[in-house]
Amino acid sequence: MDLWLIRALLFAAILVSGYYVRPFGSDLILTFSFSAILGFIILLAEMRIRKLSLKTLLGAAMGSILGIIGASLISVVIGRMRFVHSETETFVQLLILILMAYVGLVSGANKGEYLDLASFGGFFTDNSVRKSSKVLDTSVIIDGRVADICKTGFLEGTLVVPHFVLRELQQIADSADSAKRNRGRRGLDVLEKIKSVSGVTVQIVEKDYPDVKEVDLKLIELAKEMTAKIVTNDFNLNKVSQLRGVEVLNINELANALKPVVLPGETMKVFILKEGKEYNQGVAYLDDGTMVVVDNARRMIGKTIATQVTSVLQTTAGKMIFGRFPEEAEAGAGSQLPKQDRRPYDKPPLASRVGAEDEKERVKGR
Repeated sequence: MDLWLIRALLFAAILVSGYYVRPFGSDLILTFSFSAILGFIILLAEMRIRKLSLKTLLGAAMGSILGIIGASLISVVIGRMRFVHSETETFVQLLILILMAYVGLVSGANKGEYLDLASFGGFFTDNSVRKSSKVLDTSVIIDGRVADICKTGFLEGTLVVPHFVLRELQQIADSADSAKRNRGRRGLDVLEKIKSVSGVTVQIVEKDYPDVKEVDLKLIELAKEMTAKIVTNDFNLNKVSQLRGVEVLNINELANALKPVVLPGETMKVFILKEGKEYNQGVAYLDDGTMVVVDNARRMIGKTIATQVTSVLQTTAGKMIFGRFPEEAEAGAGSQLPKQDRRPYDKPPLASRVGAEDEKERVKGR
C-alpha cells in the first residue's frame, strides 16, 4: 500500500512538472498527455526493474556506462569531421549515444548473471543473507532428497551451486557408463526441480580455486569465504568440514533423526522378509528402511507377525531394532500350519542319524 502511494505521488509530480515547464507552450492537453504517458512509462519500468536480480541490474548499469563512454569517444571523432549542417552532426552524435547506451544496457543485463558478487568484498551482499546460504554438494544433488526437503519448506533461502560442481555433474552425465550417466542426468533434473520451488533461490557461483584439486576441499573453501553451510550426505566431507570449522547440514543425519522412536518393551507388527545371520532369526524392514532383527522368527518368513522390541542400536549407518517373537506365539502359529510345514526346519545331526540306523539293524538281527 505504501509503495502504491509513492507511485501516485511520483505520477502527480510528473504532471505538475509538465504544467509548470510547459514543453509544448500553451497547449495544456498535449502537455498533460505527454506527462501522463511519460509517467506510465516510468512506472512500468520501475515495476519491471523490481523483478530483476541484483546481478542483472549491476550488469545493465555497467554495460550502459561502458556504452556511454564508447559513444563519447566516437563523438570526438565525429566532431573532427565536417558536415554541411551542424544539425546533422548533433543528430548523428545523439543517435550514436542512444545506440551505444542501449546496446551496453542489453548486453550487460544478459551477462549480469556471470558477475561474482563475492569479489566485491560483501559490499552488495547482506551478512544475514550470506549466513543463510547453503552450498550444495554433488552427492546431495544426485541423491535427490534435497528437492523434497525444499518443497516442504524446511530448507529455504539461497542454495549455492558452484560451477565446479556443475562441471562434475556434466562429466558424470556424459560418462560412457550407463549407471553414472543416469545419476548425472538425475542430478541435473533435481536442480531444475529446486529452481521451480518458491522461496528457494538457486545461485550459480563462478568462483573456482585452481590451486585446490579435490572438489570437496573447494566446497569447504567456498563455504568459508561465503560464511555459508554445506549441504551433503557424504560422511567424509561432513567430518572434514567440521574439522575445518564449516557448518554442515547432513541429509542422512536428518533422515535418521526423523525415524520413528521405538522403545524396548513395545510391540510392533513387521513383515519377515528373510532369515538372519544367527540361528532362528528373521529380518524385517520398516517403511523408512530400518532393519528389524527378530529372534525365533525364522519359520515365519513371508508372514506379518507381532514382535516385542528388546533393544535399539544406533550406528553410523543408521538404526537397528532387535525384537523377539514369543515361543508360545510360534507354537500357536506352527499348529495352524500344514503338516509339511510343521516338520523340523533343520535335519537331525549326522551322529544321531547314524545311531538310529544301527539300532534298526540290531532289531532286525534279533
